[in-house]
Amino acid sequence: MNDKTLADNLLTPLQVAEILGVSSGTLAVWRSNGACQIPYIKVGRCVRYKRSVIESFLQQQEHLHTHLKTGGK
Repeated sequence: MNDKTLADNLLTPLQVAEILGVSSGTLAVWRSNGACQIPYIKVGRCVRYKRSVIESFLQQQEHLHTHLKTGGK
């Protein structure tokens, strides 16, 4: 993969937020507390996400049904 291809496949936090349907602030919180553990690239103050990482994250979120936990009562 050449540099142009890599740069073309990097997404800004705003782009990722739009894809995931959350705010960019939520992404910042997730980065800070590790809530979703989405890998990111940081150079200086610039944060970027690999498109392939976001696509993989979304695939991991697929569910066939909701698991309901019972209290055993």
